[in-house]
Amino acid sequence: MEVIIRPTTESAVKLTATLIADALRAKPNICLGLATGRTMEAVYAELARMHRQEYLDFSLARSFNLDEYIGLGPDNKNSYRYYMNYHLFNNINIDKRNTCLPNGLTDDIEHEGERYEQAIREAGGIDIQLLGIGRDGHIGFNEPLSSLASRTRAKALTPETFAQNSPLFDRPEDMPKRAFTMGVGTILDARNVLMLVTGREKAEILAAAVEGPVTSMISATALQLHPRAVVVADEEAGALLKGREYYDWIFQNEPKWAAYRNI
Repeated sequence: MEVIIRPTTESAVKLTATLIADALRAKPNICLGLATGRTMEAVYAELARMHRQEYLDFSLARSFNLDEYIGLGPDNKNSYRYYMNYHLFNNINIDKRNTCLPNGLTDDIEHEGERYEQAIREAGGIDIQLLGIGRDGHIGFNEPLSSLASRTRAKALTPETFAQNSPLFDRPEDMPKRAFTMGVGTILDARNVLMLVTGREKAEILAAAVEGPVTSMISATALQLHPRAVVVADEEAGALLKGREYYDWIFQNEPKWAAYRNI
């Protein structure tokens, strides 16, 4: 795992978007793993800007999202399909037939995860998986005690996740209490993982995820096991990291980061 701490939220977002854009330029038919949430909105806005102003081409790209609420269809403004269309897909030249999310309205909840896993395999696997981190350290909807070998499946959400996300609904009580999510094992199968963390409220959990023991109570700790995981944080989110001096040294001295130091 490599940790990069940038001085502002804006520079952390721009670095994250630039890393994705460079991966796309290197492999135009890239398979992207995508995340949702407030943290990602600025990343998608920057990617859309790059498409408009720098002609970043998504026409051959494929994507798989981490999760979707069970019971919400694509036209529901709180579904993650709606979120992705609004924040990214409608604003770039990706073929929406190549953008995949779990089917929140499926009649076969038991087998939807297997179908999604097969679709990822048929696409050749995910090249770069974008992640955020929940306040309890979950990635995707892999809540505490999720197996570190878990695959895409239906998952019951915790009261904490419900409390955090339900205010986004017009009627908070309408938020589903279950969702499909890629498993921790599915996420670890991605060739590269890129996690963006911003804000002082994430400092404690980021320190636990990066520097604490690997545990199913904090599913993000599993990223310590990934050979090509990069965490990008702003100054506030990185405030409690004990290895800060070393992380900065790596970023300033490793040749592969030379092109990104002024972002």
